[in-house]
Parts: sequence; C-alpha cells; structure tokens
Amino acid sequence: MTLPASDLRPYLEELERFADGQMSAAEQEEFEVRLEQDAELYQAYQAYEQLSADLRWVAGHETLYQRLLALDRRLDQRQEALSRIKRRQRRVQRQWGVVAAVGLTVLAAVWWFLLRPTAPNTEAAWTRYYVPEVGLTDEVVRESQRPLLAEAMQQYRAGHYTPALYTLRRIPNSTIGQDTITYYNGIFLLSQDDPEQIKAAQPFLRRVAMQSGSRLAGRARYHLGMAYWRNQQITAARNTLRSVANDARNPYQEAARQVLRSEALPQE
Repeated sequence: MTLPASDLRPYLEELERFADGQMSAAEQEEFEVRLEQDAELYQAYQAYEQLSADLRWVAGHETLYQRLLALDRRLDQRQEALSRIKRRQRRVQRQWGVVAAVGLTVLAAVWWFLLRPTAPNTEAAWTRYYVPEVGLTDEVVRESQRPLLAEAMQQYRAGHYTPALYTLRRIPNSTIGQDTITYYNGIFLLSQDDPEQIKAAQPFLRRVAMQSGSRLAGRARYHLGMAYWRNQQITAARNTLRSVANDARNPYQEAARQVLRSEALPQE
C-alpha cells in the first residue's frame, strides 16, 4: 500500500532527527524497535526515505550543474590572471633584465608552494581508514546473463561512479535482489567527492542496514557509518561504527575498530 504524503506529518520531526543522526544512541535504538513493530511508522519512514532520495537526486544534478558553471568561471578568471602575470613579467624582463626576471620567477614559485590548496586533515583521515566496497565478482555477476550489471561493476572499479550509477538504475529489479540494487546505489553515491551525493547515499545504505534478513545489512551499516563521518555527523558515525565493531559476523568489524581506536574520528 502506498502511503499518502499527508500521513508523514505525525512522524515528520522524528523521521528528520533520525535521518540526520540527531538522536542519542538510546533514542535511535528505541526508534528502530518501533520501526519493526509499528507498520504505519515504517510506511512513513519508507515514504520519507524515498522522497528524500528523490529530492537529493534532483538537487545533486542542479548542484553539479552550478559547480560546473562555477568551475568554468574560475578557469576563465585563472586564464585572465595568468595572461596578466605573463604581460607583467615581460615588462619587468625588459626593464630589469634577465636577473630580475629570474628572481620574480623564483618568488612566484615560492608563492604558489605556500598558497597551493591542500587536502583537509579530516578528508585525509577518512581516506586512510575507509575500506571501499570491492563490488560483485565475475562469478556472481555472470556477464552473459546480466550484461548491465557487469557493465556497472566494470565502471565502478574503473572509478567512473556517475556512469556506473546510471547503468545500475537501468537494471530491472528481477535481475538481482532489490537489496543489492539499493546497496550499490548507496556505494556508488558514497564513492563520489560531492558532499550532496555522499549525503544522498545515506538513505540507500540505511534502508539495507535495517533489513536484518539481507546478507548485505552488516556491510551497509559500515558504509553508512563512514558516510556519517564524511558528512561530519560525528555522533551518528560513532554509534553506527560501534555497532559494526561489536558484530563478530560483520566483515568490516576490524576496520570499524581501527577507526574507533584511532584519534581520526573527532571527539563528540
């Protein structure tokens, strides 16, 4: 049964706090128990997650378009700045000779070295500790039977995450389990550098993590915790990674423990 949009209103505040990782560990655990017992709440949660994913997908496209426009403007500005610098250097060379020109070149090199962009410490730490999903093996994919799935996995392994996402969404649900499709939607979004896409990965991963019968639930919980960390939702990240670290059956148990033992994850 499809839940009318208006039925979201009684649960909207709770759903937003749960989705944004603003609940305490006790509140989060209580809410998840209610999700399993309250059919109307679960339907509201499913409708909210789908609506959030759709809105973020649309927003992501608009954000990407605006980022590309901004990049074009920055490249134009950089080219103009480089042209002005070159003209100025030629004038200086004519006025002061070769020695002065060499001195200015050295000075420009030092200036670039000091002001060049560097990766933030948080991003470097996340990259150091994150264990990426390897994707489905060729034996599981069976390319002759599921060519679109094979193409999506090849694109993902090659680092072409956006084309991989488009290909994945062309695969019929009957080809492979819905939890697998949902899981890899989250993985392909998380693999991108755009914060909006990373945030959009959370509902997909959370949906699979809550499916206790899915073999991908534990894996999704780890990637969800790392998605929280990358989006600076530290409380949600720490709580989720703790549940992974306490699960002996989770293949990412040791990876989660390493993060929690380190000082990379900021203190709450």
